[in-house]
Amino acid sequence: MTPSTALLTDHYELTMVQAALSGGTAHRRSVFELFPRRLPEGRRYGVVAGVGRALDAIEAFSFGDAELELLRDVVDAPTLEWLSAYRFTGDVWGYPEGEVYLPHSPLLVVEASFAEAVLLETVLLSIYNHDSAIASAASRMTAAAGDRPCIEMGSRRTHEEAAVACARAAYVAGFTTSSNLMARARYGVPTTGTSAHSFTLLHDSERDAFRAQVDSLGVGTTLLVDTYDVAEAVRTGVEVAGPGLGAVRLDSGDLGDLAHEVRAQLDSLGATSTRIVVTSDLDEHAIAALAAAPVDGYGVGTQLVTGSGHPTCGFVYKLVAREGASGELEAVAKKSIDKVSVGGRKWALRRRSAAGVAEAEVVGIGAPPQDDGDDRALLVPLVRDGEVVGREPLEQSRTRHLAARAELPPEARQLSKGEPVIPTLLG
Repeated sequence: MTPSTALLTDHYELTMVQAALSGGTAHRRSVFELFPRRLPEGRRYGVVAGVGRALDAIEAFSFGDAELELLRDVVDAPTLEWLSAYRFTGDVWGYPEGEVYLPHSPLLVVEASFAEAVLLETVLLSIYNHDSAIASAASRMTAAAGDRPCIEMGSRRTHEEAAVACARAAYVAGFTTSSNLMARARYGVPTTGTSAHSFTLLHDSERDAFRAQVDSLGVGTTLLVDTYDVAEAVRTGVEVAGPGLGAVRLDSGDLGDLAHEVRAQLDSLGATSTRIVVTSDLDEHAIAALAAAPVDGYGVGTQLVTGSGHPTCGFVYKLVAREGASGELEAVAKKSIDKVSVGGRKWALRRRSAAGVAEAEVVGIGAPPQDDGDDRALLVPLVRDGEVVGREPLEQSRTRHLAARAELPPEARQLSKGEPVIPTLLG
């Protein structure tokens, strides 16, 4: 049985529901939107991730006996009774997973009664803010890496549950594998791994360690060669495994210089097909700096799971329309000076040139313009009458991301700080 997600929320979500039930406004039809006011400083685009996890969370959002017992001193009896029957019955539209987003992109549009929709605020923001931050960093890293694979290996640098979500989000944005086995179990993310320095240190000699690893895992394994002397380790590794040794891993030192030295040594030993994988606090800038080095793959940990300097996206979840006295939806919006939102239910499309290059993010209210063949609609149905309709395989999200990123102007791949790569036009 899937654990309930109903307590992955804030206290005030429930007290708002109580007051709305008491005041007779809880059942007003409402539209909430989850969106960014801006991109993290210096970023040129963001990547939507966590959509599948959010759909799982909506399905599992219900209050059983244990949850209700915990809330007896939080809300009153009528509210507890209402919560006991809670199931989301509304509609949700959103940007599909792997899509690119810009400032003011309406990433989720949630329509339901106020009480049903407001309860989802915290869990949706929690998932989207985290997963999209990881995917946005991962996209920059895979863009910098080009055709060289990136391996997610940050589990030991974050919370154990965040590690699973990180592996999933990185995979959406182009990482090929992860070290995290729970991500494999839950989401089918491919996993990989061989050994750490402790395995070498366990043995009486580096040769003994390499022999044990090769005997067990085969000559295609990856040997960690910087526990002691790199050149000696490379020589020993080829002697043990032969010229068919799969790969060596470098985890310290000047990775660029070392990679050149190791490549030359491997070639001189006849191990011309042995790959070189580098790790050690890599980020997108370090990956780009190694573009000219003979590196065959990158293992990324700390910088990935912390969003490479931007661990959250700053998404908000705001009421933009609610049922008026006439029964029709009326636009509403927050008007504070530095946190202005735009009222009204939105549509969104990506305006493209005749060559298929993105030119603008167009977000408007009312009826969207007729498609002239160059505009790509961005919102897709995710939940209809409470039933999830937008779940898809991760492979589809990966493919979408590559296509969405390729659609952006070339400046999107620049790692220097800059403005959003295309403007957002508010209609």
